[in-house]
Amino acid sequence: MTEAQSDSAASAVTYTYRPTALGAARHFTLSDEGIDWDSGPVSGHVPYRQVRRLRMSFKPVSMQSRRFITELWGEGAPRLKIISTSWKSMFEQERQDRSYSVFVRELHRRVSQSASPVRFERGTSPWIYWPGFALFVAVALGVAGGAVQALHAGAYAGAAFAGAFLALYLWQIESFLRRNRPGVYSPEALPKDVMPPP
Repeated sequence: MTEAQSDSAASAVTYTYRPTALGAARHFTLSDEGIDWDSGPVSGHVPYRQVRRLRMSFKPVSMQSRRFITELWGEGAPRLKIISTSWKSMFEQERQDRSYSVFVRELHRRVSQSASPVRFERGTSPWIYWPGFALFVAVALGVAGGAVQALHAGAYAGAAFAGAFLALYLWQIESFLRRNRPGVYSPEALPKDVMPPP
């Protein structure tokens, strides 16, 4: 389950998700001073002025094709992951698009007001993205070449199969690569590709 709400007295915004079916839920609270978090017996606090980096990305998994992640790095704190989906049971994950969006937007607003140097990154790390992109192009060219050779050999069924596989491959991988292209963004204009749809 999730909760994202504003309290007029404490001006706190909260978000909760369960990262695994059997693990403890992770709770996040944005207070006036910083972000408080806990996961079972482990907890911590990161002042907004100590946040050094935020990264937003699109990370689908087998049971949830619309999954978004915001990662936060702060001085003296572990990397915090805020995920837009939550395990509901052993066999089901639920999307929490609205509450995730509310929380992430408010997190950016408060961090940007702290006047500390923060890097806002989108997508996957370039060290992972560009080798993956090169592999994607190589596989696509290889399958396309195989389809052309099958046509020249008169193996029309094989060519049709290769063409169908190539179309499915391009359709699925293209979205992931497009959404996760490395870059930076402004906290006042969060990138739509790595945010749940409104």
